Amino acid sequence: MAPPVAPGRLRRRLTIAFVLVAGVSAGALALSSFMLVRQARLQDSLDRAESDARFQLVLTQQFIPLNAERGANLLASFEQTGHHVVLVNDGVAAASNARFDPPRGTALANAVREGDLGYERVDDGGQQLLVLGAKVPNSPAELYFVSAEDRIQDDLGQLRNVLLAGWVVTVALAALVGRTLARRTLEPVGRASAAARLIAEGILDTRLPTGREDEFGTWAASFNQMAEALQTKVAALSEAQARERRFTADVAHELRTPVTALVAAASLLREHLDAMPAEARRPAELLTADVVRLRRLVDELMEISRLDAGGEAARSESVALTSLIEALVSSRGWTGAVTRSGADVTLVADPRRLERVLGNLISNAVEHGGGAVRVDVREHGALVDVRVTDRGPGIAPEHLPHLFDRFYKADSARASGGSGLGLAIARENTRLLGGDLTVRSVLGTGTEFRLTLPVTRPLHSGEATVAPGADREPHHAPEGGPR
Repeated sequence: MAPPVAPGRLRRRLTIAFVLVAGVSAGALALSSFMLVRQARLQDSLDRAESDARFQLVLTQQFIPLNAERGANLLASFEQTGHHVVLVNDGVAAASNARFDPPRGTALANAVREGDLGYERVDDGGQQLLVLGAKVPNSPAELYFVSAEDRIQDDLGQLRNVLLAGWVVTVALAALVGRTLARRTLEPVGRASAAARLIAEGILDTRLPTGREDEFGTWAASFNQMAEALQTKVAALSEAQARERRFTADVAHELRTPVTALVAAASLLREHLDAMPAEARRPAELLTADVVRLRRLVDELMEISRLDAGGEAARSESVALTSLIEALVSSRGWTGAVTRSGADVTLVADPRRLERVLGNLISNAVEHGGGAVRVDVREHGALVDVRVTDRGPGIAPEHLPHLFDRFYKADSARASGGSGLGLAIARENTRLLGGDLTVRSVLGTGTEFRLTLPVTRPLHSGEATVAPGADREPHHAPEGGPR
């Protein structure tokens, strides 16, 4: 069963998109509903107030002509019937109820003076008032009817709050539903990603469930077919590699005995080269040289076979790296071609394997460097770097990824006696030493091989070794073969 998929950006984006669509849609619907209800309520209030005002204006004719006494009676009559009015006569305004005497706007006053029935809505000290005004029939006086709309505004406020709460609930539900749908929708993608990671880690029998009857089910079936084909291909390649290694081991083993006899015969022949006729001396020299090369090839094949079989365990001894390099250079006759610099470092390693690695690197640099070779030793905390640098023609970039491959030669036309196994053996021995081997090269400038090893130190009891910083992740060296 695949592990639960952690929330990702795509899931969040789908949830946010779902919430935005639901929120905008619900918000637009709530706003339009509120505006329609508000318009209907306010228009209904205005229509009723206008109809009542027209009727009341007809009744005011019994108080014509208006004077101070008749005006007071008019106001009292309206107040008794529950109508709040403001009478403006000869520029003097008088209200039937002081609580309903709002200020009148200029636009309303102008409309009334022109003989029209006008209205406006005002907020007078927290009161929501509707004011309708008109001239009193057959009189220059103006009469303004004032009615409260607080209840309508309260109802609209309650409706607004209900719609807002409904919108919030809708958005919350949309977020929950969107997150659930996004998780369920992207769950097959997460399982596929986890399965792909497992396959990349080498667990080739990983498969996806195929019970769904949708596009994801088809996708899972296709993924499983791909994984099956990949597993089959990798198994075939592994078998081919195993056969190749067995073949190499068998060839090396079968050649070892006759090559040993050839080496003995070639040694005897070389001792008598000076006594040979001139016409036979050159073929004899070539024969002895080829026998030496053949012996080296068989030795390297035997070593690479033992490395493949895991039969080459590393021994831990205290090694003076500087002394090892100097002894190696002196014994191989490289004293004039190799210079050394850097710190004197003592580390715990397998001296035979370390000498094998350094010998291959320095030999490679001397043979192909075309000049002086420099070996630089630097200690960096828990690690030590050995850099072997030459000033040769360099290696083309397309060859660098394959430089540590077996039997790979960067220049197949080079008249070198190398077998193409030296750097591959160096890499395998470096791995057994717990180190890292990399290469950097620039055409026309030179090549640098960098050997990085842990500086391990024995415990005081001498029973084990401790590697400072041993939990550091190793570098990854490019793979390839000798130049």
